[in-house]
Amino acid sequence: MQCARSKGSDSKFAITAVALQDHISRSLQLHSLSLCDPLSEGYKSSQRKQRPRKPAANNVVRHQSHHWNHGPEEKEYVLDPSPPPMTLAQKLGLADAPPAPLTADEWSRVKSRSVDEGDSSQPCVICREEFRLQPQVLLSCSHVFHRVCLQAFEKFSGRKCCPMCRKEQYQTRVIHDGAHLYREKCAVRIQACWRGYVVREWYRQVRKTVPPKDKGLRRKFFERKFQELSDSFVRSCDTNVEEFLSAIDCELASSRSVFRQLEEQHISETKQEDWEKIQEKAARQEARDCPICLTPLCAGTRGAEEGRRRVLLLSCSHLFHLCCLEAFESFCLEGPPVCPLCRSLYRKRLV
Repeated sequence: MQCARSKGSDSKFAITAVALQDHISRSLQLHSLSLCDPLSEGYKSSQRKQRPRKPAANNVVRHQSHHWNHGPEEKEYVLDPSPPPMTLAQKLGLADAPPAPLTADEWSRVKSRSVDEGDSSQPCVICREEFRLQPQVLLSCSHVFHRVCLQAFEKFSGRKCCPMCRKEQYQTRVIHDGAHLYREKCAVRIQACWRGYVVREWYRQVRKTVPPKDKGLRRKFFERKFQELSDSFVRSCDTNVEEFLSAIDCELASSRSVFRQLEEQHISETKQEDWEKIQEKAARQEARDCPICLTPLCAGTRGAEEGRRRVLLLSCSHLFHLCCLEAFESFCLEGPPVCPLCRSLYRKRLV
C-alpha cells in the first residue's frame, strides 16, 4: 500500500513539475517574441502564426452619430490576437488563466469612461502631441495613446504595461475619436473663416451704401461718392482728346466771328457825338506816351517827321502814333486788326 501511495504521489509531483516547466517555457517564449525586434525573421514568422482574426460582429462599433460622412465608415476593432490555448498548469489550477477577451458591452463601458475623462481631446501622454488623423488605440484600462507611441513604449520598456496606471496584460482596441474631434475642429475653423469673410464683405458693402452719422466721416463718404461718379462719367465719355479740343477751337472761332460782326456793326454806326465822348474819355485817361513806341504823343518835330508823328484816336479811347499803328496793322496778317491794348475792333480818327 505504501509503495502504491508513494508511486501515486511521485507521478503527481512529476505531472505538476512537467506542467509548471511547460508553462514557464511557453511564457518565456511568448515574452521573448513580444519583445524582440519587429524586423527580425522570428518575430515575423510568429506574427504570421498569431495573426489577429478579423473583428467579430459583436466587437465592431460603427460611428453614425455625426451629421456628415467622411467616405467609408470607420470601424473599431480589437487589436490583440486571440489568446493562446491554456497550458496544463493553467488547466490544473497551478497558474492563473489568461484573462478572457472583453465583450462589446465591456468595451462600450471602457470607452464611455474614457470619453467622460476627455482623453481623446487631450494630447497623447507619450509624445505630447494631438491625435489628429493618426491611428489611436484604447486600452482596457480606459487610457488612450497613439498606436505607434504605444508600440515604441512597449519595445523600449521591455514589458507590456500601461504608461499611465501600470496595468499589465491589457487589451487594446483601435478607435477613431481623436480623428472625429480633429475633423470637427477643422470644420469649425473653416466655417468661422468663411463666416468672417462673409461678414467683412457685408460690412464693406454697407459702408459703401449707408452714409455714417459722424459729420467728418459723412463728408468723406459723399466726397468718395462724387469722385466715383465723376470717374465713371469720364470713363463713359469718349477719350479722344484731340477731337474734343479741335471741336472747342471751332466753337471758339465761330463765337469770335459772331462777336466781331457785332462789333463791326457797332463801330460802323459811330457818330460825331460818340467821337466827342470818346475824346473826352481819352482826355480823362491822361495818356502822354504812345503804347507802341513809348515816345511822347505830343508833336515836337518839324517837316516830314512832324507829318509822320500825327496822333490817332481809336473808338476804344486809346491814342497811338499814326506810323506806329500803321506798322502794327501791317504785322496783323490774320483777320481785321484789333487794338494793341484791349484787343477789340476799332475805328480810327486823327486828333
